[in-house]
Formats: sequence, structure tokens, C-alpha cells
Amino acid sequence: MNRPVLAPEKVSQNALTFISGYHQEVVTEVANAVASNKIVVVGMAQNPFVGKARKALQDASKDFKYLQYGSYFSQWKPRLAIKLWSGWPTYPQIFVDGKLIGGFKELDQELKAGKI
Repeated sequence: MNRPVLAPEKVSQNALTFISGYHQEVVTEVANAVASNKIVVVGMAQNPFVGKARKALQDASKDFKYLQYGSYFSQWKPRLAIKLWSGWPTYPQIFVDGKLIGGFKELDQELKAGKI
């Protein structure tokens, strides 16, 4: 299943260049973490579901890499770049074995099912 995105031919070259470079250093940092760690949690300060995800993994004695990008009051543009890259609209974003599994709800289900 692919989510619909605007076809490249419907986007100007200037816009494509801007999009491809939009906070690329942050996207690269997340992609590298996902490639080199079994579990990655991408989050932000003050978000209760990020805290719940981290606690659930700690309680399950699971090692994970945590990347934090600002709070509700800062770094919204880097977080937007991550959302555009992953396609997931909220935080936390949780990756297991290189795959995006979703957020806290999906993590909780996977942990309870013994899949992680």
C-alpha cells in the first residue's frame, strides 16, 4: 500500500530541490540510527506518548536508541522533515529491525504479543 503523494512532474524543479534538502542532516541522522540499531524511538520532549514508549521498552528490558528533536515549542521544522520522510504523522516514531512500526499504541501491541 502506498500513500498518495504529489507526482514529481507536478512539482517544479525549484520546489523538488528544496524538498530534497529540507533538514536533510536530521533525516540522515534518523536513517543512520534506524540502520544501525535494532530499536529506535524518535521523539520530542513533553510528549507523554514518547515517555510511555520509552518506559515500556525499559520495563521490557529492551535496548533502544532514542533521538529527541525539540519540544512543542522548538524544532518543529526538523520534526516535520522526519514526518515527511517516514510518512508517519505523529510522535513517537518507532522503528524495529529497520521498519517503522508506528507509535506508542503499535509498540504496546507488539510488546504484549511478544513480537519485540
